Amino acid sequence: MSVWVTEDVMRLCLRFCSRRSLWQQRNFPMTTSIKDTCFPSQQLAHIWDPRKSQTSLSKSVISSVRFYSQDRSPSDEVEETKSSLPSEVQFDETPSELRQTVSPFYDHLQRCASPSAVLDLTCLYSPSTQQISNCFTHMWSTTKKMSEEQRHYELQLMFDHPDFDTLLQKAMNTVGHIPNDNLTYCLLSMVKLGVSHRSRVVETYLRTCQEKLNSFDEKSLSVLASCLEHMKSSSNVDALKEGVRLIVETRLPGIETVMALQTMMRLLGKDAPKDLKRKLEKKALSMTDQFSPPNDQHMIITMATMGFYSKPLLDICSEKITDNLHGISFSRLYKLLQSYKELRYRDVILLTSIVEYVTSTLDKWTNKQVLLILSVFEDLAFCPDALMEAYAEKVIANPDILTLKDLLCILKVYSSLAYDLKHQRQQFLDSLSQALSSYLPKMSGLMLLKAVYYLCLLGHFPSALLEQLLQSSTLEQLEGSKFLKSRERMFQTVDLCLRLDRPPLPQPLTVPTSVMGDPTPSSLSVNQQLSQGLQSVLSNEAHTVLQEMVLVENIYLIDGIVTKPLPNQTSGTEASSCAGVEGSPAESSQRIAVIYTPQSGFCYGTSKPRGPLALKIRHLKILGYTPVLVTEQELQSDEERTETLRGLIFPEHKRSKT
Repeated sequence: MSVWVTEDVMRLCLRFCSRRSLWQQRNFPMTTSIKDTCFPSQQLAHIWDPRKSQTSLSKSVISSVRFYSQDRSPSDEVEETKSSLPSEVQFDETPSELRQTVSPFYDHLQRCASPSAVLDLTCLYSPSTQQISNCFTHMWSTTKKMSEEQRHYELQLMFDHPDFDTLLQKAMNTVGHIPNDNLTYCLLSMVKLGVSHRSRVVETYLRTCQEKLNSFDEKSLSVLASCLEHMKSSSNVDALKEGVRLIVETRLPGIETVMALQTMMRLLGKDAPKDLKRKLEKKALSMTDQFSPPNDQHMIITMATMGFYSKPLLDICSEKITDNLHGISFSRLYKLLQSYKELRYRDVILLTSIVEYVTSTLDKWTNKQVLLILSVFEDLAFCPDALMEAYAEKVIANPDILTLKDLLCILKVYSSLAYDLKHQRQQFLDSLSQALSSYLPKMSGLMLLKAVYYLCLLGHFPSALLEQLLQSSTLEQLEGSKFLKSRERMFQTVDLCLRLDRPPLPQPLTVPTSVMGDPTPSSLSVNQQLSQGLQSVLSNEAHTVLQEMVLVENIYLIDGIVTKPLPNQTSGTEASSCAGVEGSPAESSQRIAVIYTPQSGFCYGTSKPRGPLALKIRHLKILGYTPVLVTEQELQSDEERTETLRGLIFPEHKRSKT
C-alpha cells in the first residue's frame, strides 16, 4: 500500500513542479531546442512503473524503461491539454477509412508540391490524427524531389510559416492516438525536415516510441531504425537504440524482409556484440536467395557501416554484383568501392568487371567521377589498366579542362600504380606538365612539391616546375608547412632522381641538404628467413660473395647483395687469374640485389611493383644492380625457400638442367 501512495505523491509533486516549466507557456515554439531554453538544467528522470513491468516482461524480454527530458509523463500532458484545446484540435474519433472517403483533404494533399502548400492546406481543413501524420510525410516527400538550393529555400519558408508550430502542437497532442507505423513515419519525416532533435515535439515522439516499442512490427522497427540512424546521441535516442537492439536480437529469427534486416544491421552499427553480428550473418546467409541486385549492393555497404567482415557473405554478394553492373549509378558504385576498401576486401574478377564497365561507358561519366573512381582503385592498390589508358587519351586530347586538383589527383594515381603508357607516355606527361605550368602562379609550395615528386616517380622532369620548386622563396615558404617527415621524404626522392636519372636540364639543379633531413632508415632489422635462405643457397657456390643489410645511396636498404661471376666469364676468370691478369670487378661480375618485398609493394593480383618500389628498382638498375624481389609467400617453407632463391639468383642452373 505504501508503495502506491508514495508513487501517487511523487507523481503529483512532479506534475506541480512541471507546471512552472517554460514548456507550458502557450506561445513556446515547438521547434525550440531543449538546450536553448533558459530553465535550470535537470537530469533526465528515469521512470519505472512497477504495475506494468510484469506484463511487459511476460510479452517480451524488453523492459518498460522510459527516459524523459522533463519530469513529466507525456500522457499527463495530453490528457491535461485535451480539455483546453479548441474544437479544431480535439482528437478526431472518426475511423480513418471513413474520413478518407468523406473528406476531400487527401485529394488536396496530393496536389501540394511544397511544405508551405501543405501548411496552407491545414488552415483550410482541420486535419485528423491520421491526416497530421500524412501531412508530415507528404511535406518530406515533396522536398526529396527538389534541388539542394530549392530544398533549402522551401524548408526556410516552412519554418517561417505561421502555422508550422500549430501543426507541430497538434502532432504532439495527438501522439498517443497515432498507429505505430504512422508514429514512426511521422517522427522520421520531422527529423528529415530538420526539426531539432532536442525539440519538445521530437522528444515526445521518442518517448512514445519507447512506450510502444514492444508492440512495433517489423516495418515500424525498420522505419524507427532508419530515423535513429541519423539522430545525435541523447538519453532518449540511446535508450531507443538499446531497446531496438534487444528486440532485434529476440526477433531475429522472425525477420522476413531483406530491407528490414539491413536497416537493423546499420542501426546496430560497429558497437554490436560479436555474437549478435554472427547471428545477423547467419540470418543474412539464409536469405541470400531473396537478395535483389540493390539488396546485394546495400549488404556490402551495410557490412562496412557495421565494420563486420564476412567473407562468405562478401563472396556471394560480390559475385551477384559482378553479374548486374550495367546501369548502376555512380553514387552506388563509388559507395561500393569505398565499402570494399573499408572492409579490406578485394576480388580480382569483380574489380576487373567494374573497370570494364566504367571504361565501356566512359563518355557518360564526368571528369570528377572518373577521378574519384581512379582514386579508390589506387586505395585498393588495384591497377585498372584499361581505364587508365582510356582516360589518358582523354587527358591528351583536352588537358586544359583539368583543374589543379584534377592534375594532382591524376599524377598521384598514375605514379602510385607506376602505370606505363608505353608509346603514349611522353605525350601524356608533357600534357600534364604544360597544364601544371599554367597554374604555377596560383600553386602553393606544398602543391608544387607534390606535383614534382609524383613526376619524379614517373621519370619525368619538367624544368619550369623544378626551377620554381628549388627557388629560395618557395623553399622558405615550405619551411613553415606541416607534415615535416613527408616533406623531407619527397625532397629526398627529388634529390635522388636528379643525381641518378640525370635529366637533361637547361641548368644544373640541386636540392639543398637543409630541406632533406636524414634519409637513413630508422630500423635495419634482418629478415631471418631470407638471411638463412641466402646462406644456404650460397654455401656450395664458389666465387660468390654475400653482403647483408647494405645501404645504397644512404637511402635504399638491400637485404642481400650477391656478387657472382658472369655465367660466360667463369672459365675466363679462372684462366686470367692463373696468368696473373686481373679484370675489372664490374666487367667480370654481376651484382644481384635481393630485396624482401611485402605484398603491399605490388599492385593487387599482379607482380607489378607500385610507385616507390618501382623507383627503387629503376635506380638500382642505373647503379648496376640486378634487382631480385622476394615475397613473404616465397619464404614460408625451408625447402621451397631454398629452391626459389636458387632459381632467382642462379637462373642459368635451371636452363642448364632443362
